[in-house]
Amino acid sequence: MLIAFFVNDMAKEHPRYTTTMLAHEAVRRGHRVCYITPGDFVLTPDNILRIHARFAPEKKGRSFVEFFKGMEAVADKTEAIDISEVDVLMLRSDPSLDAQATPWAEDIGILFGRAAAKRGVLVLNDPDSLSHAINKLYFQSFPEAVRAETLITKFPSDVKAFAKDHDGKIILKPLQGSGGQSVFMVGSENATNMNQMIEAITRDGYIIAQAYVPEAAKGDIRFFLMNGRPLRIGNKYAALRRVSAKDDIRSNVHAGGKAVAVEIGKKELRVAELIRPKLLADGMFLVGIDIVGDKILEVNVFSPGNLHSCSKLAKANFTEPVLESIERKIEIAEESPGAFDNKTLAVM
Repeated sequence: MLIAFFVNDMAKEHPRYTTTMLAHEAVRRGHRVCYITPGDFVLTPDNILRIHARFAPEKKGRSFVEFFKGMEAVADKTEAIDISEVDVLMLRSDPSLDAQATPWAEDIGILFGRAAAKRGVLVLNDPDSLSHAINKLYFQSFPEAVRAETLITKFPSDVKAFAKDHDGKIILKPLQGSGGQSVFMVGSENATNMNQMIEAITRDGYIIAQAYVPEAAKGDIRFFLMNGRPLRIGNKYAALRRVSAKDDIRSNVHAGGKAVAVEIGKKELRVAELIRPKLLADGMFLVGIDIVGDKILEVNVFSPGNLHSCSKLAKANFTEPVLESIERKIEIAEESPGAFDNKTLAVM
């Protein structure tokens, strides 16, 4: 089958990104792979959807690093094909990266993902549901039992009142954004700077204020879920603990955090079970959730990262069950043509 990976920008991809791992595993299993970016879609006058795709060299024995070098070599070499030639379109872009510099590209994957799904392409995750998840307001749709108490506002007075209700210790971050950008912890030692923190975030939109969860001092747990359930191989889970760098509350690995092995227990499995119905209802095939204690702080449904680190720490290739699941979905679609819509098939 042909799997197309939609990314923000070829120049911003990395050999250890989850997208690279998935694409490399697909090639290793004998599938064709191509990459597309926001400017690569074409809708013709006769309503034909086409893409300008960069095809991966089909060499199964290459390592993921060699595979990535091969993709770099074809970054500027595209071939126009009909979307009907694509079996699976994986939407792996981060809309927040386009929001400021190229706002026209922010929801392109969603818009053309819908068009592709209508033409029989399996789109993962489901583009209709992704349209509701383009900012962190989507997080509020999950069960209250697993969410840290949260306020969303643009009024500084609201934030200050919320801080007072939580003994002055809260987390501030933007409604739109990712990767630990503009995330602050307010406490007694920096309370006098709260106005500047609020101003820095609200300059670009709404602000999220969250109650501080004490377990955050130990870092958070990135936990992958597939088809609504924990991604696992035997008794090994696709998960890791991200520990913040010294003097930095952000545990994101590319923001200075460190990835270490973690044991998944009843608490984390209970959190996953509580959010499972929502993920299934929304057709969210592959998701990364960030857990602190018994709460989720983030639900990444666009481009969850760290799957390579999870595999390395667990000594297990978690891309294998992901590709196996995709292969099975295509089999189901062929066995029962037109029987299931994209959202349903996405989590089968």
